Amino acid sequence: MLTALFRTFFHIGLFTIGGGYAMIPLIEAKVVEEKQWISREELLDLMAVAQSCPGIFAVNISIFIGNKLRGTLGALMATLGCILPSFLIILAIALFFRQFQDTPWVARAFRGIRPCVVALIAAPTFKMAQTAKINRYNVWIPVLGAFLIWMFGVSPIWVIVAAGLGGYLYGRLVKNE
Repeated sequence: MLTALFRTFFHIGLFTIGGGYAMIPLIEAKVVEEKQWISREELLDLMAVAQSCPGIFAVNISIFIGNKLRGTLGALMATLGCILPSFLIILAIALFFRQFQDTPWVARAFRGIRPCVVALIAAPTFKMAQTAKINRYNVWIPVLGAFLIWMFGVSPIWVIVAAGLGGYLYGRLVKNE
């Protein structure tokens, strides 16, 4: 199982461009659908915790999944698998990029990758919205949160605290009636 954790997260880390949020579709495909190690709901919960913890999202989610499956050693193996590909790729780029940075086809390739990264981040956002049961009645909550952060520079911490408090109050006052 430890080797499988390492290989799975190495594969996810190797084929993900765009950071932790771009990893979500691959994590879901490998960990939830293919391996069936955790459910979609568990992944959503782990992602919420990983986002609220300090540090890199991809590392946090790999730690939480590895820990859930095999404790501390599982967390270590999943994390190593997650970060090792990026480390090796950045090392290779650092060694050779200066020679190719002014090459037109390299610049065009990087410009072509950017929209793909946006799509890789947007696709799991819509899937997470379905899993979190976001519908036409409560879609205003994430939209308002994003608007407050974007337009008024409100700290995401305050948006998370307000949403958590609102959810708690809703659960206590409205749902219990």
